[in-house]
Amino acid sequence: MEKKNIDWGNLGFSYQKTDQRYVSNYRDGAWDEGVLTEDDQVTINECAGVLQYAQTIFEGMKAYTTEDGRIVIFRPDLNASRMADSARRLEMPVFPEERFVEAVEEVVRANAAWVPPFGSGATLYLRPYMFGANAVIGVKPADEYQFRVFATPVGPYFKGGVKPLTIRVSDFDRAAPHGTGHIKAGLNYAMSLHAIVSAHAEGYDENMYLDAATRTKVEETGGANFLFVAKDGTVVTPKSNSILPSITRRSLMYVAKEYLGLPCEEREVTLAEVSDFAECGLCGTAAVISPVGKIVDHGKEICMPAGMEQMGPVTQKLYDTLTGIQMGRIEAPEGWLHEVK
Repeated sequence: MEKKNIDWGNLGFSYQKTDQRYVSNYRDGAWDEGVLTEDDQVTINECAGVLQYAQTIFEGMKAYTTEDGRIVIFRPDLNASRMADSARRLEMPVFPEERFVEAVEEVVRANAAWVPPFGSGATLYLRPYMFGANAVIGVKPADEYQFRVFATPVGPYFKGGVKPLTIRVSDFDRAAPHGTGHIKAGLNYAMSLHAIVSAHAEGYDENMYLDAATRTKVEETGGANFLFVAKDGTVVTPKSNSILPSITRRSLMYVAKEYLGLPCEEREVTLAEVSDFAECGLCGTAAVISPVGKIVDHGKEICMPAGMEQMGPVTQKLYDTLTGIQMGRIEAPEGWLHEVK
């Protein structure tokens, strides 16, 4: 199969139309069979539920070319499960999890020429999403929905190498204690836009959000989970009912324990103890793990002992091991790599 004539090494992290995408519609209480289509335009009513009341959810995932030439998707079953949880919370019909994985696989197979070659540093980003499609003027769930999956090739999230981030403790709240912080709803990201724009305007890369109830405990950023490394090598991630259960974070914790033999803890993390950690990183699909060098709490600087100039040693091992698994250089746990044939 001949690859597209693309300068893979200079791809940015941005959208590029590919050949095919998957579309399935929910009407009269059932999902249709779904189709692949070349049409990248979405046509909906001006009063569609998604436009009026933000009834939309999504996932983010990647397909890779492994060292031995296989095309694989990383843990799509977990994305399917998380999207089902998101749908239930927003009163949307669940797209069957098996069909979710099949749809993603179809899109990768149909766009195989767009999957970047091994060693290019690029990947094929996959975006499954669902939205309320029919006219809804009263505040209620839509009756009709559309589920779609598109793919786009992307380069490394950080061009020119990973540089430690400087983040601020935000005055804004990301999620309420009994809200929607634990699901991947578009409305969560809309809420974060003002905070991230203002952070960038002040020279910061990201926000650290605290729990809305007490504003003493670390939660996450606008689009990534936190991962800390204690001075004794223990890997720690914050625990909260309003944190999105990141698939990358769960994978990194498994790697830390089972591959690197490090002690791991998922627990509440207070802002007061952040200065006691040796390393800090942000983990998510786009960058896997990004080192944090400095956290600024209203003028008070918390500088991480490791990670001011480059990734700390434990963060680097976690990154190298997980990306090695994704690229087929390191043997993967059973079920982690879903091969597309």
